[in-house]
Amino acid sequence: MTIGFSSRAAASARALCVTGVLVLGPAASAAPVGADPGPAGGARVTPPRPALLYRSGTQVRPRPGAPGVPDVSALSWLVADADTGDVLAASDAHRRLPPASTLKTLFALTVLPVLPGGVRHRVTETELAGIGAGSSLVGVAEGQSYQVSDLWRGVFLNSGNDAVHVLAALNGGWRTTAARMQDKARSLGALDTRVLSPDGYDAPGQVSSAYDLAVFGRAGLRNPDFARYCATVEARFPARDGGTYGIVNTNRLLSGADGVEPYPGLIGIKNGYTSNAGNTLVAAARRGDRTLVVTVLNPRSGDGLAVYEEARELLDWGFGAAGRVDPVGSLDALRARPRPGPGPQAAPAATTAPTAPAVAAADEGSGWSKAAAIAGAAALGGAAVALVLRWEVRRRAGRRPAGGDGPGR
Repeated sequence: MTIGFSSRAAASARALCVTGVLVLGPAASAAPVGADPGPAGGARVTPPRPALLYRSGTQVRPRPGAPGVPDVSALSWLVADADTGDVLAASDAHRRLPPASTLKTLFALTVLPVLPGGVRHRVTETELAGIGAGSSLVGVAEGQSYQVSDLWRGVFLNSGNDAVHVLAALNGGWRTTAARMQDKARSLGALDTRVLSPDGYDAPGQVSSAYDLAVFGRAGLRNPDFARYCATVEARFPARDGGTYGIVNTNRLLSGADGVEPYPGLIGIKNGYTSNAGNTLVAAARRGDRTLVVTVLNPRSGDGLAVYEEARELLDWGFGAAGRVDPVGSLDALRARPRPGPGPQAAPAATTAPTAPAVAAADEGSGWSKAAAIAGAAALGGAAVALVLRWEVRRRAGRRPAGGDGPGR
């Protein structure tokens, strides 16, 4: 049986099809051809690598009159503007090396927001189990009650692995904390870091880089608690007998201990040492309206204090070179960026059907692919045709004589 459309039915079908295209067409045009929808959750984790920072050797782009980069012996180093994220110069910035206690910067970034300093906690034997041999300790004692702020001062000043173990236990446990630190590193674009031991104690396969550690240091300065703890030179720590004893920040560039001259304007961050990592340091200093962050990993010459003197040279160079070098990269370059999505405000309830432009505005950035939008338009058009067909059949059925077979057999 063949069914013919009346002119009015055909016009209705055309109108409904066109409406479908108008409604869904803008969604198709909103998605660029070949757009990558990205992983679940809408974040891109591996954007293109900045070429210069992945090259070996010293990378710098001086303008005329820029001072020469100091010749330092560290296996890897980086100098960046903490405000803009511009990397002023670096050497083997993404070389993966053991971080030692500089990894505590990532630990603090991850755990500080969930453990307020005013909370009081009594330490258990289990929480102090598994501390590595030869670890730096602040003196946390089983059965002793501490404020969380005491433990954080133990982490930042004395690099106390015992304090880290207790805080990690309060955060859900050792493995949970390591996993959360790993997630935090990825969210910040620190893709060189692999976390196995949250306190930075040597573990096979645990690595970071000068780039990643600078990312952590810069992020830490934006957290008021982190910034306050890392800048503290001296504090009192609870003793077993109910009294207190003094602790001093082991970052000699801040404290001036062991004959190291304090650096003017230094605002701290974190140092570290293990036999595998050598001496490591993330430091930040402010001069005028400019703040720099520097990472120095494992100097190959001098004594154990060389890490501070090489950081001093790089900070001096950075303040002198600021404005006279072009960036060789950015500390934001690898940070995961959310895909565009609907606006934060919900659209008001419509009392009438929205016009095509209004629907286009609501759907813009919804993430539909062009193919999906076209398929949707086609489906809507097909539904319109089917509706008109049913209407036409019923209309004609009403005209048939009783018992008739109808035309077109």
